[in-house]
Amino acid sequence: MNKMENKQFAVGLDIGTTKIVAMVGQKNKFNKVEIIGIGKSKSLGVHRGVVNNITQTIQSIQEAVKAAELKSSTEIKNVVVGIAGQHIRSIQHSDYITRKNPEEVIDENDVEKLINQVYKLVMLPGEEIIHVLPQEFKVDGQAEIKEPIGMYGGRLEANFHVVVGQVSSIKNIGRCIKSADLKMEKITLEPIASSDAVLSEEEKEAGVALVDIGGGTTDLAIFKDGIIRHTSVIPFGGNVVTDDIKEGCSIIQKQAELLKIKFGSAWPGENKETEIVSIPGLRGHEPKEISLKTLSKIINARIVEIIEQVFLELKNYGHDEQKKKLIAGIVITGGGSQLKHLKQLVEYITGMDTRIGYPNEHLAGDSGDNQTSPVFSTAVGLLMTALKENFDTNQQVVENDLENDNPESLNKDLPDSQNLKRSTIFERWTEKFKEFLDKA
Repeated sequence: MNKMENKQFAVGLDIGTTKIVAMVGQKNKFNKVEIIGIGKSKSLGVHRGVVNNITQTIQSIQEAVKAAELKSSTEIKNVVVGIAGQHIRSIQHSDYITRKNPEEVIDENDVEKLINQVYKLVMLPGEEIIHVLPQEFKVDGQAEIKEPIGMYGGRLEANFHVVVGQVSSIKNIGRCIKSADLKMEKITLEPIASSDAVLSEEEKEAGVALVDIGGGTTDLAIFKDGIIRHTSVIPFGGNVVTDDIKEGCSIIQKQAELLKIKFGSAWPGENKETEIVSIPGLRGHEPKEISLKTLSKIINARIVEIIEQVFLELKNYGHDEQKKKLIAGIVITGGGSQLKHLKQLVEYITGMDTRIGYPNEHLAGDSGDNQTSPVFSTAVGLLMTALKENFDTNQQVVENDLENDNPESLNKDLPDSQNLKRSTIFERWTEKFKEFLDKA
């Protein structure tokens, strides 16, 4: 894949519990994301966001990638992958460095040094730090500094939001990608990817909680003052609702899933006792009659449990405090957000403003309804990360060319509005991880 083509494309790969999505896209001239192909396959071998069958996962990834290649007429080599799963946890941590020469201004190297120090934190056996996200900085005791670069000071400290995951789970994802003949450009936390696709800058500034209800897990990301403050993965999703329907109505999985999608409601009061749906019996058995009221009671019980878990996380973050108030409320996305009357139920339980999040915040205007479905929020977010990665690579090439006095090879299509950002906190970790995979 030539990264210096005029039209560069990138690929986001969402390895979910119910589906695997490969999404190919490019930036148009207005700097919006244009989706040129989506490949989707049934996810076999992933349970609650964690790979539990390598062979099946590899097959599902290959199937999704092939479908995306066909639709977009491109060859896919590099992908940006999302990670979620019940093993993800996050901690708050503060750290500081003392600078040798307070007479010089703080530069990127100082910030880098502080961040690298956090990466050396001792974790529980089998755990590894995935993201180190600075919250705010302090310089010589002066608090609430968003960007310390360019300031004078002897002591630089910061509060960090540290996301931790199981090494084995991360390695397994890497192994699947490698075995599917793909190269992993980057691995990123799925709630962060979804929030890129669904939330506006204003919402992140005002304070918002993004709840992504997937098949196997429900991911939560809380933003305030434009900074990510809290992340967590709750090990329940749409699949447990389907399982409850299956058990409660004594029907098979496929029928339970269809019932949930077609007739399911999170609000039992909406259905009258007389509303009944008939389901064909298994061979030689009588058809089953199921009351929609019973169905929505089953769904409601489980959804209430998921929302209460989310609400508990919001309380742990401290959303009751004036300073931490989430003015923009809650945004629900993911496949589970399409359940009827879910918005009303979330508002009822939490007392917070709620909306359903569609990943069209950064998509080109002519994207179809299918592409802007909440089901694809994570995939769109991963694609955006992938496009940004490509752009940063190009910027690097441009800067190297400038240093070598070779202006001819500059790519004219690069948006000049963006300067190369400080290398993401994550890239050093990804490099380490790539090295590990190559040796594996």
